[in-house]
Amino acid sequence: MTVQEALRASGIDPRDARILLAAATGFSEGSVLAFPEKVLAAESEARAAEFFARRRRGEPVAYILGRKEFYGLELAVNPAVLIPRPETELLVELALQRAFATALDLGAGSGAIALALKNARRQARVVAVEASAAALAVARRNAVKHALDVDFRHGLWLEPVTGERFDLIVSNPPYVAASDPHLAELVYEPRAALVAGADGLDAIREIVRTARAHLTAGGWLLLEHGFAQDRAVREMLRAAGFDDVRSWPDLAGIPRVSGGKR
Repeated sequence: MTVQEALRASGIDPRDARILLAAATGFSEGSVLAFPEKVLAAESEARAAEFFARRRRGEPVAYILGRKEFYGLELAVNPAVLIPRPETELLVELALQRAFATALDLGAGSGAIALALKNARRQARVVAVEASAAALAVARRNAVKHALDVDFRHGLWLEPVTGERFDLIVSNPPYVAASDPHLAELVYEPRAALVAGADGLDAIREIVRTARAHLTAGGWLLLEHGFAQDRAVREMLRAAGFDDVRSWPDLAGIPRVSGGKR
């Protein structure tokens, strides 16, 4: 079977097919496009067929490959962690616009946010908390891969940092409502990292309730949230005593991050 024949027979999105065929064969994506007549080795053909079948069943490309790029870092991912989304890079960008010597990431997952912050601010002390031991193992593996010294801790939200204060607290917590119909499309990703109660705001409520006591004077809390949740999150922040409360839109113009200052 040639490259062109394999792509035609894949039964999936052409872009996904090229990415997966490149991974299965060891070719670059450019080579897949440039040499459609190239004959695949039997082992590569079998691996590609397996990848295509997994994608047809709905498994995300990142899980099939075991990796995903985020903010310039290639991260290992598996079904223990959410796949880092491009829109979450807004949270990192907003964080890096602020001065901080210490930062805390709540719900670290693959370590994407914490590692991006540490990579950009090598002198800063970055702590990351994650409730899932399996996810924490992935995050620590990513830190070792990129030689980034992040202090990962196992626990729920702010419990592992009792008595500590930070210049910056960031989080991309679960924010999907339990009844959201889009959950049917996310069956491969960990539900605990997606769903937060009836309205999707339970995790954010807990973080906002407790975060102010862990911020230094002038420190910021920045939270990623879902569509149409910005007003509710701003109201929570103001009620908890935060100042300069505001929201920022992602590239699609959807309010994606809200935050406030102590």
